[in-house]
Amino acid sequence: MSKQHQQTAPLIERLIFNNRMIVLLIFAVITALLGYQAAQVKPDTSFEKMIPLKHPYIVNMMEHQDDLANLGNSIRIAVAIEDGDIFSTEYMETLKRINDEVFFLPGVDRSNLRSLWTPNVRWTAVTEYGFDGGPVANRPAYLNEQDLEQLRENVLKSGEIGRLVANNFKSTIIEVPLQEYYPNPDDQGELLRLDYGDFSRQLEEKVRSEFQAENPNISIHIVGFAKKVGDLIEGIMLVVMFFGGALAITFVLLMIFTRCLKSSLTTLVCSVIAVIWQLGLLRSLGFGLDPYSILVPFLVFAIGISHGVQIINGMAIEYAHADDANTAARRAFRSLYIPGIVALISDAVGFITLLLIEIEVIRELGIAASIGVGVIILTNLMLLPILMSYIGISKRAVERNRDMSSRPQKLWLAVAKFAHPKVAPVSIVLAVIAFGFGIYHGKNVEIGDLDPGAPELRPDSRYNLDNDFIISNYSTSSDVLVVMVSTPPEMCSAYGTMEAIDQLEWRMQNVPGVQSAVSMVTVAKQVIMGNNEGNLRWQTLSRNQDNLNNAISRAPTGMFNAACSLAPVMLYLEDHKADTLSRVTAEVEEFAAEYNTDELEFKLAAGNAGIEAATNVVIEASQTKMLLTVYAVVILMCLVTFRSIRAVMCIIIPLALTSVLANALMAFLGIGVKVATLPVIALGVGIGVDYGIYIYSRLETYLRQGLPLQEAYYETLKTTGKAVTFTGFTLAIGVATWIFSAIKFQADMGILLTFMFLWNMFGALWLLPALARFLIRPEKLRE
Repeated sequence: MSKQHQQTAPLIERLIFNNRMIVLLIFAVITALLGYQAAQVKPDTSFEKMIPLKHPYIVNMMEHQDDLANLGNSIRIAVAIEDGDIFSTEYMETLKRINDEVFFLPGVDRSNLRSLWTPNVRWTAVTEYGFDGGPVANRPAYLNEQDLEQLRENVLKSGEIGRLVANNFKSTIIEVPLQEYYPNPDDQGELLRLDYGDFSRQLEEKVRSEFQAENPNISIHIVGFAKKVGDLIEGIMLVVMFFGGALAITFVLLMIFTRCLKSSLTTLVCSVIAVIWQLGLLRSLGFGLDPYSILVPFLVFAIGISHGVQIINGMAIEYAHADDANTAARRAFRSLYIPGIVALISDAVGFITLLLIEIEVIRELGIAASIGVGVIILTNLMLLPILMSYIGISKRAVERNRDMSSRPQKLWLAVAKFAHPKVAPVSIVLAVIAFGFGIYHGKNVEIGDLDPGAPELRPDSRYNLDNDFIISNYSTSSDVLVVMVSTPPEMCSAYGTMEAIDQLEWRMQNVPGVQSAVSMVTVAKQVIMGNNEGNLRWQTLSRNQDNLNNAISRAPTGMFNAACSLAPVMLYLEDHKADTLSRVTAEVEEFAAEYNTDELEFKLAAGNAGIEAATNVVIEASQTKMLLTVYAVVILMCLVTFRSIRAVMCIIIPLALTSVLANALMAFLGIGVKVATLPVIALGVGIGVDYGIYIYSRLETYLRQGLPLQEAYYETLKTTGKAVTFTGFTLAIGVATWIFSAIKFQADMGILLTFMFLWNMFGALWLLPALARFLIRPEKLRE
């Protein structure tokens, strides 16, 4: 390149290419520093990150979390005996040892641990002398038939059948409440945060594996938030294998596309550097990788490859008119850096819209994706052309590109007909039909989880099989919504309070989807009936306050707090589907509006179903707002770049069609809008806009030169079109590997993103030229 041409080159080009060695040295130093940080990135998640902390339901739950020890973050361990029942020396001895092992695990709230061996699980009976009772397990060991028969009687009197004890007497549950932060055993003044991955591993190694190996007649089943997250963390470690597979597949595709080993390897290396930078920056900012953001490095790598391909393709084209690799690299950079930067900034700002969702795990995913896309501007739009200015493209690849450019290409001639005056109207009509189809079927998409158990995991996962075991053998559902009844101190047992709770229980038991309701009123009625010779007519609330106080004094731990200012009402639900949760919470809110006073307040909500209900509300409220914001940002960026509303319409309409059809696909596949799938909307739109920007940018260049639309589009396809096609398939293949993940929500994200990437590519190639036929006026561009 002549000195005169170098001096007229854009400033950014001169800064980069006139100081290539200095720039490469800076990149090398930064890569080494961030590589060290990236090596220290660890899986990281917490209970609070997964929930919408600012939602009123969660605010209420966190306000009373000390009084809801068994109803918040906890796990349930079902210890089952295969041959025989729980009333045996073998079983009780094993259960005791498991109870002791769990008791000393870090993060366990030991004072609220419940099992047959803990003193807070008691039996009660009415005798001729009044009430009698005591701990269910009142022996240090059960070594003879007499003691075991006494244990059987105590269990029958405990009221725990169907809750802690299976209906068939072949298993019992250990309820393990957890502390998000717990005292350091070596320094009581320091609080440690619960490591869910390590906690889950200890459950597997010290509880499940050890005791099942020791006694094949015992099987152990574990459910709860901490175990679910632990299984997710275990699953995400396997995702690293997918990254290696994606790397190999991408390299093969690059070789097919470029027919040049050195340019393929260079593109691959720059994309891997982008991933290293992203992970290093995350670590430097104090973030880890949770089950959701673990997939972001895949996206960063795939996006890096897609933009790198544009650079390599641009260099191959420029080689026809360049004397050396440096000149070709500079020209390729000059023609692509503006659309490339616009596309990547659109991606990054689009991902930032995920910050609108008040769930920390989604916000961190948005931050991780934005950082990753931001570094691609440096690694793939700047570093790659500098490296290629030294390495160059093989003569074989250049000659092949010249040969293909010099002769008609049947594929692109056929695709270019989408811009034909007779074909374009047909494409528009088909697009309108597709919009109608997508909108009609997309309205059936539901908010929240649609499957029982843990929908984040596959139905045949160990966790969901454990959950099925507990549901099948116990009366109480694993989906619990807790209504918190708040009163002034010492007023939770007042007749007015208990009468209102009784009304709530009766009303909720008649709501479809509610299995049963339990509170201290349930216990009080049983005690009052017992005080009156078990006569069913006395199974009601007494207006005598002394009787009520006596009745609730026998309630199990957790039915009310020490100050008698909070009494939870537990609603056991048939499932946690969005319809069930919205129906139940609406009924409670209606009841609360009628009964709430200055001294009595019914508050939603705790329990896993309460958290799910709050999450669904936040997602439903955020969905439209986030989608509109993403599109607003993308439209603004395109408008600033092309300064034409017509151009923006050509780029955005195919993108909108993809979003509408993706909703229809979710409805057909039974995938709900939830924490895992909501970010897909932003990711699909943010990345999908790249296709339209690259194609329209090149198309506009040829139209300005005076070429007719169809011919201009054919020339666009010969240059940018094949790179866009390669990009679409590369991105799709990269995320398609997720479909084989053991984690179902990752598989769902893989399916949706694969569809969106492919359809965005197809929409840009098919619909954009048809729209341009009606919207773009070439004579205006040439003015």
